[in-house]
Amino acid sequence: MLRVKTSVELKNKLSNTLRNWLPILQSSLSDLGEAMSPFVEANPLIDIKSGYEESFESRIPKKIQYGYVQNSHSEAIEALTIQHKSLYEVLEEQIDGSLFPTPVSQLIAKHVIENLDEGGYYEGECEPFCKKNSIDAEQFEKIRLRFIHVEPVGIAARTVSESFLFQLESSSISDEGYSLAREMINHLEELGRYRKESGFDEAMNVIGSFKNPPAIDFMEDSTQVIPDLMIFNDPEEGIEVKLNDQYYPAISIDSAYGVDHAFVREKLKEAKSLVDALEMRKATLYKVGLMIVEYQYDFFTGGAIKPLTLKTLADEFGHNPSTISRAIANKYIACDRGIYPMKDFFTTAIDEDVSNAAIKEYVSELVKNESHKKPLSDMKLLEMIQDKFKITMVRRTIAKYRKQLNIAGSSERKQLYLLGR
Repeated sequence: MLRVKTSVELKNKLSNTLRNWLPILQSSLSDLGEAMSPFVEANPLIDIKSGYEESFESRIPKKIQYGYVQNSHSEAIEALTIQHKSLYEVLEEQIDGSLFPTPVSQLIAKHVIENLDEGGYYEGECEPFCKKNSIDAEQFEKIRLRFIHVEPVGIAARTVSESFLFQLESSSISDEGYSLAREMINHLEELGRYRKESGFDEAMNVIGSFKNPPAIDFMEDSTQVIPDLMIFNDPEEGIEVKLNDQYYPAISIDSAYGVDHAFVREKLKEAKSLVDALEMRKATLYKVGLMIVEYQYDFFTGGAIKPLTLKTLADEFGHNPSTISRAIANKYIACDRGIYPMKDFFTTAIDEDVSNAAIKEYVSELVKNESHKKPLSDMKLLEMIQDKFKITMVRRTIAKYRKQLNIAGSSERKQLYLLGR
């Protein structure tokens, strides 16, 4: 009987800890205090001291400080310590009853938000989502298009043209200019043919003011984060993984509350479960960091990121891939090469030696340095990639990667260069 009672108590303790652990695991380091606040507000025995009361600069190990420097050390520190709402937080605040009033519309809206790329374009696959949730594709699209009323304007569009159409709806423009601008957006590759149209200058001024990608303001803030892990090369010890635990909130529990009551005993258990959950977060992220170093050792010694799937890590970890996905969401690693989102270390393979991340990085570099008068076509990009990586690919794969990077086609880029975008 005693054994059964002990087993039940242990199971309840683990259940409480796990229930607390998941939201704490998923939150970023800067949002950790906010994620814990519901547990704290409901428990008079808990007191939390913020982990942000000391300067960040004093906490950076000397051996990796240079990894943060971009313009100047002080500017990098200032940027890292400023807290801003993420794009996803801003969007989730707008998923209210007026735009998405039904459970189905809420489900679709959350799916769209979860499948936005860095620039704010929707890159998800609606067919499997609709099939899984018994949603008609036409209904899905109707709900997605409600993002035309969500800020930043242009968010959740599939293409540059659609994002511009979203932004056009919120623009101050005459009826004549609106009609012309809409037609021009639908034919971005042929803007020159509209030069003689009445209202051309007005339409061009409006189109030229649109943001591409729509989430560009949030992309500029993407370096303003506090890393969860610091990974650096030590001349004597080799590669080290350090948990940035000094930024964790400090939890103190008033165990001598002075009242022996069932309520107090229950709150004391909950408080200890919260402490356990915080420790589980630390242990989980530290182990993830060690595994990333093991699989991506070449990157931390100056090489490229290699293929690594969530399932590979999950199998070694003994967790589901969804748990690993939560563990790396909104988390960053600081190393002597800069600050990187954890998700950047997970990719799929082109072949056993080349990752699609390496291909995409090369495509971005090529487009960044291309001639504005004669942008590189997909066929030219394909030729250059195959020559560099000694692999065989098809043009549609290059087009797919280009779209995932929010890079327009060569003709469209030429017109955007003319617009000064």
